[in-house]
Amino acid sequence: MTSPSRLPALAGLPLAVGSGLAIPVQGRINGALGARLNDGIAAAAVSFSTGLLVMIVISLVLPRGRAGLAAIIPAVRNRAFPRIYVVAGAIGALFVFAQSFTVGILGVALFTVATVTGQTVSGLLVDRLGIGPAGKKSVTGIRIIGCILTIAAVAWAVSPRFSSGGSGDGAAGLLLPILLPVAAGFLMSFQQAMNGTATLHYGTPIAATLVNFVAGCTVLWVALAVKLAVAGPANPLPGEWWYYLGGPMGCVFIGLGALLVRSLGVLVTGLGMIAGQLLGSLALDLALPAPGTVVAPATVLGTLLTLGAIVLATLPWPRGALRRQRPVR
Repeated sequence: MTSPSRLPALAGLPLAVGSGLAIPVQGRINGALGARLNDGIAAAAVSFSTGLLVMIVISLVLPRGRAGLAAIIPAVRNRAFPRIYVVAGAIGALFVFAQSFTVGILGVALFTVATVTGQTVSGLLVDRLGIGPAGKKSVTGIRIIGCILTIAAVAWAVSPRFSSGGSGDGAAGLLLPILLPVAAGFLMSFQQAMNGTATLHYGTPIAATLVNFVAGCTVLWVALAVKLAVAGPANPLPGEWWYYLGGPMGCVFIGLGALLVRSLGVLVTGLGMIAGQLLGSLALDLALPAPGTVVAPATVLGTLLTLGAIVLATLPWPRGALRRQRPVR
């Protein structure tokens, strides 16, 4: 087994931000595909299937991909890590389904706040439990403040879109659609931790990403088969090529996330991706605005505050900071 080398924080954090840039692009594509097909499960299945095809090609063509492919079965058979980690891709399937199903109902603003809230809270929990390959990380007062500021800053950044996004239903009608992306965001930290551990034993994030797409596709195609038996087929697949880019976008942030959690920990990796998500959303809204898009001063300032909050939670503060803060037990 050849384990991937650790990356220094100065190199790893920009990579996490860069991988997060793919998330809003994937969300825009999968949301549009879900609306076009009028079926969130079908859109998620299509997205995961294209991603799986990309990962199969990469695994067969690249020498490191072939080495990782050969390491999968021995690692699982020898119980190098809990076997439940193999189905981490089911969490990714839930996230993509949440994108396809709820973005059209909630709008990008509420969807972003919901997923960020879930992911930030679970990032603290996963690091505290030591589930990822970086081991246990103390939950300090500075990290908690950084997480709270991150959630507040994301809410501020997307606040101009609250009035323009979503379906206009009452709060009670939006409760269930909001809970789905919160749950998906909460579970994403566990997915990153499991993928990071699996990557350590496969020797490459390519293999971990491939296994994710196999598990996610299996879950989604079974769900789609049940849906087809009950409700019949969705609308025909569109002919435009760009509807099928959501899966390759997923390959980017799943693979990089699996690589980075060993060096940065789950919380910091997730916060870096959140920063990239906001920067990507801002760039997307400026370059290719969707109907009803609002880019206000709060959008820009909230994005900058998010970056500051992430720096606050990431830096190795001295023990005396925040009145000699002690880890929360």
